[in-house]
Amino acid sequence: MNDDIQLIIPILLPVLCGLIICLFGKRLPANRVRGVVICAMLAAEAVVTILIFSRGKSLLVWNLNDEIGIFLRVDDLSRIFGLLVVCVWFLVGVYACEYMRHEERYISFFGFYLMSESMLTAVAAAGNMVTFYMFFEMMTILTFPLVMHDRTPAAIRAGMKYLFYSVAGALMTLFAIFELKPYGMLSNFKPGGILDIEALRGHETVLLVSALLLIIGLGTKAGMFPMHAWLPTAHPEAPAPASAVLSGVITKSGVIGIIRGIYYCIGPRLIAGTWVQKSWLTLSLITVLMGSMLAYREPVLKKRLAYSTVSQVSYMLFGLAVLNSTAFTGAVLHIVFHSLIKTTLFLVAGAVIHQTSHTRVDELKAIGKDMPVTIWCYTIVSIALIGIPPLSGFVSKWYLAGGALMSGENPYSWLGPAILLISALLTAGYLLPITIRGFFPGKEYDYELQGKKEPDPVMYVPMIIMTALTVIYGIFPGILGSVIEKITMVVF
Repeated sequence: MNDDIQLIIPILLPVLCGLIICLFGKRLPANRVRGVVICAMLAAEAVVTILIFSRGKSLLVWNLNDEIGIFLRVDDLSRIFGLLVVCVWFLVGVYACEYMRHEERYISFFGFYLMSESMLTAVAAAGNMVTFYMFFEMMTILTFPLVMHDRTPAAIRAGMKYLFYSVAGALMTLFAIFELKPYGMLSNFKPGGILDIEALRGHETVLLVSALLLIIGLGTKAGMFPMHAWLPTAHPEAPAPASAVLSGVITKSGVIGIIRGIYYCIGPRLIAGTWVQKSWLTLSLITVLMGSMLAYREPVLKKRLAYSTVSQVSYMLFGLAVLNSTAFTGAVLHIVFHSLIKTTLFLVAGAVIHQTSHTRVDELKAIGKDMPVTIWCYTIVSIALIGIPPLSGFVSKWYLAGGALMSGENPYSWLGPAILLISALLTAGYLLPITIRGFFPGKEYDYELQGKKEPDPVMYVPMIIMTALTVIYGIFPGILGSVIEKITMVVF
């Protein structure tokens, strides 16, 4: 074991920064000054995490007995998710400093925002299921105040719904962990699985039921049917920066949990071809199609984007459920690409609401003339989400469809790609009309330019950066692909 005490720094630093902001933030003269301090803290966390995660060390933090311990270890999957967390958290934090500048609860928002980053960084670095579960649930507690930030009755109901679903998912996950404990579930993560196959003989039903409960429990955070309903309720009520990280990053923590649980604990070979795999494939495809259809019918912009997240995150779950290396590569690529795309979309929605107070899609005619930079960012990432080349969304969906087609003679080998294609068409149907009507409202629309309504550069520069990354990753997918190939080589 290669103990490196430095691994604790990226986890403790945001907690300390969040506590400092909560305790002493009001002593700073204005929210602009507070914003500078907060951005400096977020930048420091990003730099520290990048430097420490690049070293790939491990640390046994605390050991209760031979089975239960808090263990941190950085591997390639940790690096991908950890660096995604700190980079998105920094960019959204910069945006939020301006977006939230006139908010009464500015200090409390950023206090919980910073502490939530700490828990996600710990989730990335978790070295066993006990450690993952502990930080995963602490993340739920710390993100709960972000959802109900406005303290309106609707926001409180949304927060309680988020908490209720999260607790229900946590109980299913915990039950699965307890049931598989006698077979080695609490050991440190190992690519390909850690369970004792000999001890499992005769207990296959326990294994399969526990595996499905683990998938549904962790899939709750990812918005997988039937545990998806918190997403379209929470997103419209949360402030735009909170919606952005909820959709862009926090839902991915559930996907990472499933990867750790199935590919690093149970082992994909133990569920391949069983009713658990078929159930997982079915639930993920139902979620993909259902989310796209509900997004297509939804008139409220942020709620439409929330249903879109329900659909798109299950692309990743479908790829993982196929249980082959090509689909797995597509799923991990889509974690990164969707995070950048959907974070940008929610920041665009927040900018539109911030500048115009419009929340419904039918109110956005000619918005492209008022906010051209913002709507161009929206358009480019929307095209990427649909899966049109050469943008990043095309790359991940190509791998997902290719992996499904390679999965053998079963209905899912053609049903999966067919549903992904239908979902892509529906995605175009609910995203692109905003662009078309925004730039071309029609002759019947009496439009008179009143002056640009673009937000402050502090808000639109993060959107431009993430839009640029969406394009760059599409043109040069090998930047990430080489790292993911190393993961697939050890997992399969």
